[in-house]
Amino acid sequence: MKVFHVKHRVCDYEGSDYESFWPGREYEDAAERMALRRLLPKKGEALVDLGAGFGRLADLYQGYKRVILLDFARSQLLRAHRRFGEGRFIYMAADIYRLPLASSVVDTAVTVRVLHHIADIPAALAEVHRILKPKGTYILEYANKRNLKEIFRFLLGRSQKRPFSREPFEYPDMHFNFHPAYISASLREAGFTLEKELAISQFRLPLLKRLFAPGVLAYLDGLLQGPAAGLKLSPSIFVTARAVKEEAETPKALFRCLYCYTPLQEEETTLFCTGCGQEWKPKEGVYDFREPERIPS
Repeated sequence: MKVFHVKHRVCDYEGSDYESFWPGREYEDAAERMALRRLLPKKGEALVDLGAGFGRLADLYQGYKRVILLDFARSQLLRAHRRFGEGRFIYMAADIYRLPLASSVVDTAVTVRVLHHIADIPAALAEVHRILKPKGTYILEYANKRNLKEIFRFLLGRSQKRPFSREPFEYPDMHFNFHPAYISASLREAGFTLEKELAISQFRLPLLKRLFAPGVLAYLDGLLQGPAAGLKLSPSIFVTARAVKEEAETPKALFRCLYCYTPLQEEETTLFCTGCGQEWKPKEGVYDFREPERIPS
């Protein structure tokens, strides 16, 4: 992982083999899939997976007419493109703080294993809120600093994470854990209402993973995801939030120019801005919107 400096610090997994992270984490993958199935609206016009990586969860989005897999790392999206092809899927390398999407155009937004790489949570949530339709659904996952394991480690003097303080904790560079109250307050300030929470990966302990098969742990996790959510002691928490905003006519264009905010015209081989003349062409199926902010000549 690299830290890319544009306007904000952004994690860059370009060239990394993120798929190799998952062998040995079959339980976590199954638990997260179970949670997403429970929270995800079954159908819609457009869904965006922000931080989609190699498309680990993309097979769950079958009910959406258009699915945007967006990540800062182009190499990850190339892997996703090889897995799923085109059709309903659109692949975009972009910065979460500057999304090339029109306002109030997306039914559902998803961020799983993404917020722990976000240095400016308010700015990112504001951008997610902007692109969602009124009453649009935002499903997010965050790393919980107030989890049971960290509480015990802190009380025993083995951790300095201070699980009860509300400010985010950054351990290695660009890896953040959050207090549940901080995330809830940030969502409300960004214009969201919270609807449902689930406690995830409650058995993420090496000993338990050695003793029990991933399917067994995932089944038990599924039984407790709802009942244990109120305790907020799991290492991972899923939240469903709803965008509160005034009703407006849905824009006809899904994408907008990063520079002049004019709707982008979709042509067969390009996205073209009629306002400033900027255009983006896919390279091996992936649109690259990672250019630093500038004023076109």
